[in-house]
Amino acid sequence: MNIDQLNAFMAGHARNLDRRRFQLLTGQTDTDAVLSALDGYRNPDGGYGWGLEPDLRSPESQPGAALHAFEVFEEVAPATSPHAAALCDWLDSITLPDGGLPFALPLTVTTASAPWWQGADPTASALQITAISAASAHQVAAHDPAVAAHPWLARATDYCLNAIDAMTEAPFAYVLEFAVHFLSAIHDTRPEAPDLLQKLAKWIPADGRLHVEGGTEDEHLLPLDFAPYPGTPARALFTPDVISADLDRLASQQQEDGGWTVEYAKISPAGALEWRGAITVKAVEILRRNARL
Repeated sequence: MNIDQLNAFMAGHARNLDRRRFQLLTGQTDTDAVLSALDGYRNPDGGYGWGLEPDLRSPESQPGAALHAFEVFEEVAPATSPHAAALCDWLDSITLPDGGLPFALPLTVTTASAPWWQGADPTASALQITAISAASAHQVAAHDPAVAAHPWLARATDYCLNAIDAMTEAPFAYVLEFAVHFLSAIHDTRPEAPDLLQKLAKWIPADGRLHVEGGTEDEHLLPLDFAPYPGTPARALFTPDVISADLDRLASQQQEDGGWTVEYAKISPAGALEWRGAITVKAVEILRRNARL
């Protein structure tokens, strides 16, 4: 893979945050630069907005932006930021009585945000957003004691475990994916997690290809969506041949301009462009950690 070509793609297509994340991944910058770029999306209440989730353009703090902030806090490890625990404080302040997060809070600006964000019920807990936020926070907690000890993470973890245990039928594709990430993240710390992960496995096709109901015709979840990295509990849900074939697919999808593109619905010009930079960082990270670079 040509790093110069990737640098050129990121310069022409990616927001500053993802350019800095890519530079950190390839040893071209330091953690301070990445955290400074993330600060541009931070609000005084400790949460994040301003399009950090590219299909959610409204400026106020949102649960859907929090998971992306946690991803950055994970990437800068072993460095920590006090803003990670402050984000937990904000999430704790909006958590509902059952321990779950609402899918979204009311948007102050609806323009260019996806309809699923605009139409969310702020009074109902959503396993989809709670599971992926908690999963990402647990990854940060592995090196940040303040996040590990935060009461919000304990509340969210219990909510997710109870919600997954109560499932009696296959959930929406992204709920399934994010629940798998959550259980994989806590697999070795919560005794319920291994059995619940096997419970979810029965709803994942053997080839890992799962159509997203309500998405575009070509929108599918694939093995690397469920289990992107080696050595994780989720990876054991797939055979090595299935993972190898999906890594081949991911590598082959690099475009002539050097980056990757998305198959899901494009909501706004800015969001569509910003997703390309974000998923290119993700693709490079997956290929690198799977020894494909």
